[in-house]
Amino acid sequence: MTLPVFKIVPTTQQYDWGKIGSKSAVAQLAVSSKVNPDFVLDESKPYAELWMGTHPTSPSHVPTSPRSTLSSHLKSNPSLIGDRVAEKFPSAREGNLPFLFKVLSIEKALSIQTHPDKQTAQTLHEQLPHIYKDDNHKPELALALTPFRALCGFQPLSAIAKYLFITPELSALIPKTITETFLSVSSGPNSTSPEAKAAIKDLFSALMTADETLVKGQLEALVHRYQSPPPKDGSIEELVLRLNSQFPGDIGVFCAFILNYITLSPGEAIFLGAGEPHAYVSGDIIECMANSDNVIRAGLTPKLRDIPNLVSGLTYVPAEATKHRVQPSSFPVSSTASPSMLYDPPIPEFSVVQVDLKDQARESHPPVKGPSLVVVTKGKGVLSWNEGQDTLQIEKGDVIFIGAYTSVLFEGEGMVLYRAFVEA
Repeated sequence: MTLPVFKIVPTTQQYDWGKIGSKSAVAQLAVSSKVNPDFVLDESKPYAELWMGTHPTSPSHVPTSPRSTLSSHLKSNPSLIGDRVAEKFPSAREGNLPFLFKVLSIEKALSIQTHPDKQTAQTLHEQLPHIYKDDNHKPELALALTPFRALCGFQPLSAIAKYLFITPELSALIPKTITETFLSVSSGPNSTSPEAKAAIKDLFSALMTADETLVKGQLEALVHRYQSPPPKDGSIEELVLRLNSQFPGDIGVFCAFILNYITLSPGEAIFLGAGEPHAYVSGDIIECMANSDNVIRAGLTPKLRDIPNLVSGLTYVPAEATKHRVQPSSFPVSSTASPSMLYDPPIPEFSVVQVDLKDQARESHPPVKGPSLVVVTKGKGVLSWNEGQDTLQIEKGDVIFIGAYTSVLFEGEGMVLYRAFVEA
């Protein structure tokens, strides 16, 4: 008989933007868990991402003998995914979860990037399968574990216009006719009109394709101007200096004047749909996304820059950063004073629940009509199901699969965990 609840072995990714050694939340979780005895911490290396799921690039495994991938196990035991999810997401019949769950630890800024919609993803995968390795879209939720900073979405037109006026190094990179058109539109009443979107697109395209020698000269002048007096922490000036120190002379540094710059406290979250430009700057987060690894990059990266596809695929909707925030709601549990919070973005592939038992020793979750993954980020305790007849000892770093239609009980003073799930 296949158990509906069991631990899985996640994978770690050592990208150069990750936090180094034990400073990384990813490394801390990997060290804490006893499920993967093969993990050996190297204090000199970056640990950027913990992957939990079935994506073929780096699939999780079930600690059986012989060891099997989570996807092969789910394909052999379809009841764990459930009929409704398998019907709605055809790839689930092959054992693929509709979502990919991650922990990220960011020391160095990630690239200026966006993710394609489904149609664009299919086209890019057909044309460039060695770069875009799957045909799925990648809407994603970022939930702060520590103070987290990011660039996300285009600023309101008036904010961009202000920076064009007060930052000559920026305006020097944009042809005068494009700037004049943008400023004319930015003073109009409708920031989402076709004319406004076209003006932002022209401005952003001109910026990202500016002459490299001109970019480096203007950025050098800007950095010199911002260095004295030392900028305030969290300011645009400080961000420019930080990004330039990490990617000297890179055009992506100027995106600080075009995109919203936000700081999230632990427990706060943002959602980024297809075509929304963004770059994560620093911090540790829980991240959940549709089951894809498609990224279109244009700056702040040593990797391939696909500026034409990035420029053509953006939504060009200017808005305050609050547009991207996800307001959590209470998750329905047996307790009337539950600390659990539900982050439910406007897509069908996933939702995420934060469970914090610091003031409450137990919490029961009703059956979910689809599969779940749980990562324990703090403390230890017991996970039980089947009316308490079956139990599993869990602790920091453990990742657990919960099958469809399984009610569970979490017990453990001081335990914090995050649960990603899908329902059809």
